[in-house]
Amino acid sequence: MLALSATDWPPRLAILAGGLATRLRPLTNATPKSLIPVAGEPFLAHLLRHLRSQGLREIVLCCGYLGEQIEAFAGDGRRFGVRLLYSHDGDQPLGTGGAVRAALPLLGRRFLVMYGDSWLNEPIQPVWQAFAACRKPALMTVFQNRNRWGASNVEFRRGAVIRYDKENPRAAMHHIDYGLEAMDASVLEYWIRQSFDLSEVWSALADYSLLAGFETRDRFYEIGSLFGLQETEAAIAARRDVSPLSGHGAAPLPLAATRPGPLDGSGEALL
Repeated sequence: MLALSATDWPPRLAILAGGLATRLRPLTNATPKSLIPVAGEPFLAHLLRHLRSQGLREIVLCCGYLGEQIEAFAGDGRRFGVRLLYSHDGDQPLGTGGAVRAALPLLGRRFLVMYGDSWLNEPIQPVWQAFAACRKPALMTVFQNRNRWGASNVEFRRGAVIRYDKENPRAAMHHIDYGLEAMDASVLEYWIRQSFDLSEVWSALADYSLLAGFETRDRFYEIGSLFGLQETEAAIAARRDVSPLSGHGAAPLPLAATRPGPLDGSGEALL
């Protein structure tokens, strides 16, 4: 794996937005989770502007359930100040791991991954810098949760994820997956099954001492449950009081300003 350089910032980011969101029904009977209204507009609108403010410019939305609604709403991303591309599951759900692997031609060799129902206040560039320095094929951001917001599923020690297991948490697990990862495409390229969960990937990497960790001190917010939705709405509303988020959106990003690359897998940048 080649070392990253300063010219690799900003990377492309994959947003996982394909889940069925069964815990939010009936709100999600006819609306994808990322388009649920939060603080006056669809959650995805807040998220895209937030990521733009963090310096990201090119984002791949990995869509499944009602993904056509997401694409119809967000379009090419210009009104949010970013460039959006789409990867759709197709007829069969691919799981979080399969969805990212399907999007590899759009993401390039090294990229970020986050969940489409998460609101994270941790600055992203230091996470990317830590990935560049770790000399491992993947890095997970972790938060010392101590079972406060979901079951802690990570054993973290001296900059490394020693063990990850979301199905069978252990007493030594005081941290939780924060919801932002950096990885090299080689991690997923040769995964055997077409449909799989990223949790399988993290667990395997941790077992072989190949998963670095970056600890954040800021808690995460999520809209995956009704209670989480209420908390996230309050957090976004409070942030907007200090630094307006909704407004009329960020200034459109000229396509010429985006970093060129083989976004369609053919060596041609998609315009």
